[in-house]
Amino acid sequence: MPKLLIVDDEEDIREFAKNFFQKRDIDVFTAADGQKALDLIKLEKPDLVLLDVHMEDMTGIEVLKTLREGNNQIKAIMVTGIEDEAVVREANNYGALGYIHKPLILDELKEVVLKELDLNKT
Repeated sequence: MPKLLIVDDEEDIREFAKNFFQKRDIDVFTAADGQKALDLIKLEKPDLVLLDVHMEDMTGIEVLKTLREGNNQIKAIMVTGIEDEAVVREANNYGALGYIHKPLILDELKEVVLKELDLNKT
């Protein structure tokens, strides 16, 4: 079963996405902050991470940078409610696969995640 980690400081977004993907036979983990995300990545080794850009303690970019510095090449998709070209460039430099914009649109979310997990089911 593929593993997905959802990292967002908004509980309603984490739970909404978790429930949505669990119904699609994906093993889903959630983290409310960057440090918990890093810990879960080491422990669970997810196939894909949905990573909120703007969080209190550690930004999504900082999480991605930390992963890459540790030579972890996990697939990561950034989630953001703010358009910022500098952030996009920085995330791209650390290997982000793409962006999903808030508010989340289920069809877009499903399409991007299932594509990256190599699951072509509806």
